[in-house]
Amino acid sequence: MILITGATGLVGSHLLIQLTQQGHPCKALYRNHDKIKDVKALYHYYYPEESSEKWDGIQWVYCDLLNLMELDEAMTGVDYVYHCAALVSFFKADFESCIKNNRIATANIVNYSLKHQIKKLCYVSSTAAIGVNVKGATNEMNKWEPGNEVSGYSVSKFLAEKEVWRGIEEGLNAVMINPCVIFGPGDWNNSSLAIFKAAKKGMPFYPPGANAIVDVRNVVTAMIQLTESTISKERYLCVGPNLRFHDLFQSLCKALGKNSPKFTAPKFVALFYALMNELLGHITGKRTGVSIESVHSGYKTITYNREKLDKIVSQSYYSLDETIHNVIQGSKCLTENRIP
Repeated sequence: MILITGATGLVGSHLLIQLTQQGHPCKALYRNHDKIKDVKALYHYYYPEESSEKWDGIQWVYCDLLNLMELDEAMTGVDYVYHCAALVSFFKADFESCIKNNRIATANIVNYSLKHQIKKLCYVSSTAAIGVNVKGATNEMNKWEPGNEVSGYSVSKFLAEKEVWRGIEEGLNAVMINPCVIFGPGDWNNSSLAIFKAAKKGMPFYPPGANAIVDVRNVVTAMIQLTESTISKERYLCVGPNLRFHDLFQSLCKALGKNSPKFTAPKFVALFYALMNELLGHITGKRTGVSIESVHSGYKTITYNREKLDKIVSQSYYSLDETIHNVIQGSKCLTENRIP
């Protein structure tokens, strides 16, 4: 039996689809029942003729990872765990929530994985938990360091990784994967997909930095191969093409039929706008739009080296255009054809 945390999220849902397609019995943890319908719509999008058959093999279980009794019961009888659940937020007001949902929840997963003697844990970390190489391409050996421009999300994922390393020292068989910005069909109001919503509205400005994106299908393929291998006590960067944000936004706008951004703003202007947006968020309770931490990220140029993963995982990476097409078409299925 395979347990997936965050099974209604971007990574968790695609992992669930791929594992059940391969015939594996899965226990899928969720917290919002309404999001299960979105996962079912994704099944219909990817495998319209087999969606019902594969769907019947899923055991859906409500579980709050911070509730130890619920988690203990959910992990009973489990052989493998894919820990995909996380809170992704770059708003300073969400720092404590990130610590709870990322570090503490991961510590709980580690503890009960040890208790139930699971065969292997695969933890979905992030490039945010790896240090940046300012002199070249970043790899798994670059040491994470705190700083004024380091996001609270980054801190929480670094601390979550430390919990996994602690579990490994206590005898846990585990492997970690560190994806960059992940694109795939899902809710455009959440995490990395919010950029599609912004592009659809039209984007007059673009940040001058660069980063990498990766297709969610490539991430879950790597996760499965790593978990099914004999590899343990390792972490792997999982990244697609390294892109300047101008080129990324240009491709997004073209696919959505919008004009490409032509201007970049000085960083101090972007930071002032982000500050106003965060103050508004304190008043309304909404976390949307640009944050101070996302501005810092948008003005950095970071490249990654995935040679370590390529030596272990055999797969072809989707091109940017293929990924964008899949996001648009799959998300259209989610919004227009939700299966009751």
